[in-house]
Parts: sequence; structure tokens; C-alpha cells
Amino acid sequence: MLQMSPLWAWGPVGHKLTGDLAQPLLTVKAQHAVKNLLGNETLAEATLYLDKMRSDKRLFWQKTASPWHYVTLPKGQTYSPDKAPRKGDAYTALEKYSQQLKSRYATTQEKKLALYFIIHIIGDLHQPLHVGNGKDRGGNDTTVYFSGKKTNLHRLWDSQLINSEGKKYQTWRQELTDDLSAQPIALWQAANVFDWIAESAAIRDTIYPKEKVITPKYKQANLPIIKTRIQQAAVRMAAYLNTTFE
Repeated sequence: MLQMSPLWAWGPVGHKLTGDLAQPLLTVKAQHAVKNLLGNETLAEATLYLDKMRSDKRLFWQKTASPWHYVTLPKGQTYSPDKAPRKGDAYTALEKYSQQLKSRYATTQEKKLALYFIIHIIGDLHQPLHVGNGKDRGGNDTTVYFSGKKTNLHRLWDSQLINSEGKKYQTWRQELTDDLSAQPIALWQAANVFDWIAESAAIRDTIYPKEKVITPKYKQANLPIIKTRIQQAAVRMAAYLNTTFE
């Protein structure tokens, strides 16, 4: 069974970008529904809520919710909810909170929490190492060296490759927004959660470096993949919320 470290998918830049890029893709009805739940908090800011709760000492945040940010899928296998661990995973949590968000009996606070989980998990499932192979805790146990410093593959993909570009957040947001018009948005929207998982697993199997030292060539080859996964997460987040609130 894959046990992850407290590192959760994408750093603040990656997660915020999914929310920022998703916002203008929401229908008017979805925009109103999100606004009613979040108030003045933006969708981009809301994607960071679960990471902020890592410091909360309550059992729910330290133990119960911890496994809900990843799934385990050994190489060559197909994900099946029937094989999900009893404590749950990202897929089962997404299902749980989707039902809670749509429930006529849930309170406003319960719906708000559900929204926080949904938008964060969608981002998580697009980070390839959050679909772990069951061998190295989603890359946390795979040591690599980047910019002369020891790190691990998971942290590298969460934030270090992005941060190494030295770009301001606004620059990232503008670049990825501008590039969206050239992307197959309709095709991305048509994919379901099982497709997202399969995509991440396929990418995951290609990103383990042959050498421990991360080279400029590795970064050049994989940074575009990270950008695309963030864009896909944003497009699918918007489509998911549009469907939920229709």
C-alpha cells in the first residue's frame, strides 16, 4: 500500500494556477454557486485550503484525510474503486465530496468543505506521482539531486521544476492562459476521472530518471508536461463544477 509523505500534489503555484485558469471557464450558474460558498475567497485561493490544514492537529486532518490525495496503481494495471483501501483514496474522496456538495441535506459549511476537497483532489490526480506505483511512496523514496541539492522525485514534480524557472506567478498565469486557446479543450473535458488516473500513471512510468542527477535535458523534456497537466486539471475542474451545479 502506498503511504505518502505530507507533500501534497503541486506546490502553491501549481494549485493556484488550476483555480485561476478554471475560473473563467465556469458557467454563470457555477460561478454563482462557487461565490455563494466561498464569498470573497477566489477559486485559486481555495485550492490551497487543504494544504493549509496540514498544520491542523485534529485527527481528521492528520490521519483520516491524509490518504485522500493519491491513488495507488501498479504499473500495467487499471484503477478500480473496488480495490481502493478501506480508508479511502483520492477517487473515493472525490466521489464522497461530490455527493456532499450536491446533497440537499448538507449544510453550507459542509458544502464548502466538499468544494475545497473537490478542487484540490482534481489537481492532485493530475500530478503523475499522486498516482503512485506502490513501491516508493509516490516518488518520495526516490532520491534525486537537483541544482546541486538532494531532494526526491515527488518534491521535484510538486514544485521544484516549476520554481526553478524563476517566473512570477502572474507570468505563469498569463502564459498558461494564453496557451489554452491552442489546446484540445473539448477533448480534455470529455475525459472522466478514470482517464485522468490512467494518464497520470502513463506519465509517471516515463519520468523516473536514469541517473540521480537531474539534468537540464530532463527539465526541458518534463516541464511542458507539468504545464499541460495543470491546464488539464483547470479545464476539467471547471467542467466538473459546471456539471455539478447545472
